[in-house]
Amino acid sequence: MNHLKVWALLLLLCFGCGGRNKDSQKKQIAIVVSTLNNPWFVFLAESAAEKAQALGYTTKIFDSQNNTALETDHFENAIAAGFDAILFNPTDAEGSVVNATKAMEANIPVFCMDREINSRSAATSQILSDSYAACVQLGELFANDLERRGNYAEILGIVSDNNTWNRSKGFHSVVDNFPNLKMVAQQSADFDRNKAMEVMESILQGHPDIKGVFCGNDAMAMGAYQATVAAGKQDQIKIYGFDGAEDAVHAVADGRIQATAMQFPKVIAEKAAKFADAYFKGERTFRKKLPIAVDVVTQENINQYIAYGKKTK
Repeated sequence: MNHLKVWALLLLLCFGCGGRNKDSQKKQIAIVVSTLNNPWFVFLAESAAEKAQALGYTTKIFDSQNNTALETDHFENAIAAGFDAILFNPTDAEGSVVNATKAMEANIPVFCMDREINSRSAATSQILSDSYAACVQLGELFANDLERRGNYAEILGIVSDNNTWNRSKGFHSVVDNFPNLKMVAQQSADFDRNKAMEVMESILQGHPDIKGVFCGNDAMAMGAYQATVAAGKQDQIKIYGFDGAEDAVHAVADGRIQATAMQFPKVIAEKAAKFADAYFKGERTFRKKLPIAVDVVTQENINQYIAYGKKTK
């Protein structure tokens, strides 16, 4: 009898230790980003991981390579591995909804960063740059710089990404009011620098007289600039980007491109990590969409900025 009591006590102690170990394990946060082929998204992912780790959590970054099917694999792996939250930069506004929904159904909160999904219920919160408002400002600058006349082109990002159209709509809400400003080409380059260079080369062949090009992100703006240099038209064509990436900030400073819109990926990433932390601590009321302001950066104010943000005093 005493022997049995000893074994029973040992079993209880073992189960007790196992429970305490599970409870004491650090919570895990998955950071699923659309692509690590763009330095902007690398900075976003690393900023999210750094903040989450500072808050006491373990992290793992997943690269979807702009592929929704690969993103699906990442979500399935994160759910199966028991991650406690997902900080999410989607590949596709519509196609990514199903992945976020699966996580939410598994009681894993999802916090979208920068890119939007077309659902108010498939994410705990979406923290998004105010792309439309920033591009209204860029549109005003563009129209003034081109003296409200002349032919121009637009290079779009990924057509299934809401950011692409929010930026385009903000821009056109201004420039379409000037009948002497004529868009002669509008093509997608998928937010990719090399594709944008090829697209710009093609545009210049058909429309060598354009005076400006509005690009949906900085990578495409830099690709477009490369094409204008190759064609000897860098002094003729004014180029406008969006993001606040390092090479674009330098290009604004030395006049290679006219302007960019400075997003704040560190603010977005840290807010997402803080939301996850609050969720773990019992908070359940989050804004479904939280807009983050974007600044227009030109040569006049470039000294206030560095890559991906404002200079600190």
